[in-house]
Amino acid sequence: MTDLTGKTALVTGSSRGIGRSTAQRLARDGALVAVHSGTDTSGIDETIDSITREGGRAFAVVAELGVPGDADVLAEGVEKVLADHSDRRELDILVNNAGILSTMPPEMVTPADFDRVMAVNAKAPFFIVQRFLPLIPRGGRIVNISTGLTRFANPQEIPHAMAKAALEMITLHFARHLGLRGITVNTVAPGVVDNGDPFLQAPELRRLLGGLSVFEQLGEPEYIADVVAFLASSEARWVTGAWIDATGGTLLGQQL
Repeated sequence: MTDLTGKTALVTGSSRGIGRSTAQRLARDGALVAVHSGTDTSGIDETIDSITREGGRAFAVVAELGVPGDADVLAEGVEKVLADHSDRRELDILVNNAGILSTMPPEMVTPADFDRVMAVNAKAPFFIVQRFLPLIPRGGRIVNISTGLTRFANPQEIPHAMAKAALEMITLHFARHLGLRGITVNTVAPGVVDNGDPFLQAPELRRLLGGLSVFEQLGEPEYIADVVAFLASSEARWVTGAWIDATGGTLLGQQL
């Protein structure tokens, strides 16, 4: 366990899956966590309930990403709660986890499909970082959740992989930009994770996708949350601009 007592954190897209596990883990480590979703308010409530049952602290922020003004709506929601319920206005940990998929043959991708994926997965995180920078203190942490698909090919996910590759550039360049402020910026790249989607429950598909990992199993959301928790901690003070492979060895000679 890392010690995040007294810290505040925002995890975008934390109503389910990796985001939920990350919010739970950061709260378990002592942080006050802003749990975010664009529309899934019931999922937000479930995440917060799970945190408070364990004695943690969390609050809800609803803001649709990928639309004009999204970063401002998100930041204003966080700022309001911190002003009302915390003795600090600072945000110590920002986890850009929210994202959408675009699984389809590349011949079927429309300009609208492409623009939507880029808006949520790349444009929104850039302006979220920009908007929150005045609130992030020295020693702050930014963690961007990417994908192993930026390192190997799956033609069904070209726009998604392109957008996540852009997200990785946010990591690289902001890490350099914020170094003198002692703020670290890193990327975590999951592989196939069992996030509860019904289509992942088919035994044959689970066997096929699990076989992409050297461990021959699907990842669990908490595996990714554990990596994020390390990067959010003081122990990771000398790690910045890094791309952390959390694919379970999917990149070790495997192919889709």
